Amino acid sequence: MMSAGFQLGVIGSLALSVASSVAIVICNKALISTLGFPFATTLTSWHLMMTFCTLHVAQRMHFFEPKAIDGQTVILFGILNGTSIGLLNLSLGFNSIGFYQMTKLAIIPFTVLLETIFLKKRFSESIKLSLLVLLLGVGIASVTDLKLNLLGSVLSGLAIATTCVGQILTNTIQKRLKVSSTQLLYQSAPYQAAILFATGPFVDQLLTNRSVFAHKYSAPVLGFIILSCLIAVSVNFSTFLVIGTTSPVTYQVLGHLKTCLVLSFGYILLRDPFNARNILGILIAIFGMGLYSYFSVKESKKKSTNDSLPVSQIPEKETEPLLATKDNSDIKKANGVSHDC
Repeated sequence: MMSAGFQLGVIGSLALSVASSVAIVICNKALISTLGFPFATTLTSWHLMMTFCTLHVAQRMHFFEPKAIDGQTVILFGILNGTSIGLLNLSLGFNSIGFYQMTKLAIIPFTVLLETIFLKKRFSESIKLSLLVLLLGVGIASVTDLKLNLLGSVLSGLAIATTCVGQILTNTIQKRLKVSSTQLLYQSAPYQAAILFATGPFVDQLLTNRSVFAHKYSAPVLGFIILSCLIAVSVNFSTFLVIGTTSPVTYQVLGHLKTCLVLSFGYILLRDPFNARNILGILIAIFGMGLYSYFSVKESKKKSTNDSLPVSQIPEKETEPLLATKDNSDIKKANGVSHDC
């Protein structure tokens, strides 16, 4: 069975991910909406550079040991993740808010499809049902208008594909190469930052018709940029940690919990518009998350029990699936926009 220490580690990573993601959304909302700094892609490149610098200092102080990863793997992985962030921002810029929310919702079923086809991972009917309830709730709470256009649809499709593949690779690389979330983030952050640092100003100018270089950086703007970058270190670290200890699907489930919390905090703290539909959607989504957590823990315990039995005691019909999926299944499921920054 899973150790108590491992379970505490997973709970801690989930809590850190939720707290830091909600904090950075509130911080960035103030920076973008109140202080008029709309350059989200460029800001994300600064987030990743701050993350790398922080991890480099931590490594020099021997808080963790770096581990060499194949150069081609880490470069392609970093570029893929950086590209997915840029595509998500472009998708938001060229689509309505409602269609963008649908894009984020589509990441879960697409991830399930990819893991089923390429990793031979099996999802029970109970898990699929709980995910359906979750997506229904988030859709009711957050999706409004659904205006379609060809360019926006193409960008959304590319954003979904790159995000799903990037998050699956985050999990797969950590497990197969035996590297920690910190080691993988330390190796890949410079490449993610580089692709966004090079393309961010152009993407932001395309979306806002304003130049990040011509912006007037007042003291409050600089203060919130620094605060956002500091919170982003926790966001990026917890993202890799959650995906590594759970699964890409669990990370996406966690992401929708953050959406519900942001909607709630927006109403409580910022007096954003809120109606019965939002409340109903959030309640359905929370019910779906509860079902997902319950079935995930139940199946995890069952798998752990079967793995601890001698092969002769495992029912014959279950032996083949366990052996076929042992390397690719996660130890547990409990969550990676997409990047939250």
